[in-house]
Amino acid sequence: MNRAGTIALTALAPVSWGSTYAVTTEFLPPDRPLFTGLMRALPAGLVLLAIGRTLPRGAWWGKAAALGALNIGAFFPLLFLSAYRLPGGMAAVFGSLAPLFVAGLAVLLLSEKPTVRTLLTGIAAALGVSLVVLRATAALDTWGVLAALASAASMATGTVLTKRWGRPEGVGPLVMTGWQLTAGGLLIAPVALLVEGAPPALDSRAVAGYLYLALVNTAVAYWLWFRGIGRLSATSATFLSPLSPLTAAVIGWAALGEALAPVQLLGMAIAFGATLFGQVGPRKTFSSAEKNDRNISMDLMSEPVRR
Repeated sequence: MNRAGTIALTALAPVSWGSTYAVTTEFLPPDRPLFTGLMRALPAGLVLLAIGRTLPRGAWWGKAAALGALNIGAFFPLLFLSAYRLPGGMAAVFGSLAPLFVAGLAVLLLSEKPTVRTLLTGIAAALGVSLVVLRATAALDTWGVLAALASAASMATGTVLTKRWGRPEGVGPLVMTGWQLTAGGLLIAPVALLVEGAPPALDSRAVAGYLYLALVNTAVAYWLWFRGIGRLSATSATFLSPLSPLTAAVIGWAALGEALAPVQLLGMAIAFGATLFGQVGPRKTFSSAEKNDRNISMDLMSEPVRR
């Protein structure tokens, strides 16, 4: 698959995540963010483990646990905490700083040198998102700000380490996604039980909402996301993340009757332009594992069709 196709498929992940707010408010029981995070991660991880039927080996037990904690287990609770304590979409603004976190970490861990264009594009993306989601009455909360920054840093670190470590030979992105979702879900489970107590009673709408979040919003979306990280640069992949709050704003307007002011439309244009501009850069160099995957794909495509 060419670069444009890879970018398009990877972009489906943050687009899907943009539906989380609408599904949560319209289908799920209120005030259960940790239980929601658990229901997103653990069932999806177990389904992917059952499909892949492969467990980590050796050092990958620790690596899978670390990536699961950073990308899922710590990220979900911190994100929900910041969303609850920061009104007016301010959590999304701090989350939009992730490309800048990734650019900094990529210098240390991936030897990717940030350019002025990358930094300016990251600032433009954050500015655009802030115009879309911020309200004049939004107020700062110290713990909310710290949680928002920590969630962005957690996801950024997970993204860079996912790129640095790659994956074991013979293991595809679906299996890697299953490892991380399961590890993250197991990390969230005791926290959810201690903080929120026993699971709530679920009606048919809540079951449908959790099924969507677990299968489409998490299993499929994270598989596409980790697949994309393996084929794109870490910075290029993370510049797709502003599509999440933009999608949430569009769904709010189209499905929930929320109005979009001219300044929000301007912000959407700026953030979307930054997302597109963030994909313009040098072609990615492939690791040996990724070259092997590409060679296998080419061999399969070149094999004559047998009737």
